[in-house]
Amino acid sequence: MNRLYVVVEGQTEESFVKNVLSETLWRSGVLPTPILLGRQGGRPSYARVRGDVIRLLKQERRAYCSTMIDLYGLGPGFPECPPRPASNLAKVRDLEKAVKDDVCLEIPDLRPDLRFIPYLQLHEYEALLFSNPTAFAKAINQVNLGAHFQAIRDEFDTPEDINDDPNTAPSKRVVAACPGYRKVIDGTQAAVAVGIPAMREQCRHFRDWLEILESLPPG
Repeated sequence: MNRLYVVVEGQTEESFVKNVLSETLWRSGVLPTPILLGRQGGRPSYARVRGDVIRLLKQERRAYCSTMIDLYGLGPGFPECPPRPASNLAKVRDLEKAVKDDVCLEIPDLRPDLRFIPYLQLHEYEALLFSNPTAFAKAINQVNLGAHFQAIRDEFDTPEDINDDPNTAPSKRVVAACPGYRKVIDGTQAAVAVGIPAMREQCRHFRDWLEILESLPPG
């Protein structure tokens, strides 16, 4: 089995990796272990993300390392990317490349070019749950919200494009419709109900990340 450390920014992503994503990756011989950012989670400044990634790559030199960090609400210090007209997907890919290039310059002998797979979510974890709005609503015991969630989904080309405005980010939309929404418990139950196949089909950037992880050569 390939060991994969995934630096996550919070308990929601930690639960997703441990209880949802792991089942899919096990089939490809990958054993994912979520690592809370800075061992306690919280706002992902670049110094914290970079520090954890480098520490993990040094700690176990045959393991792989990835991240599961929301683009929405990124903290300070992330690398600057050349300005250009870009889609959301191009923007996040530019940033991921900049992060990887920086880590590769710092510890080239540890082969982060092969072992580090940065992933930033476009824009936020809850966007994945809109891959199946009906299943999402049922999973949080709010069947009546299915049509509302579908209407939100239909405003965008993909669930990942649901925007990052402080008032209309995916999680903000969910909480506005369901004030009792619990990110960790409900977010995990919803992810199970929505399912990785639907997320893979609807969310291109998430699918690309999975395909890389599923095809990792033995470490």
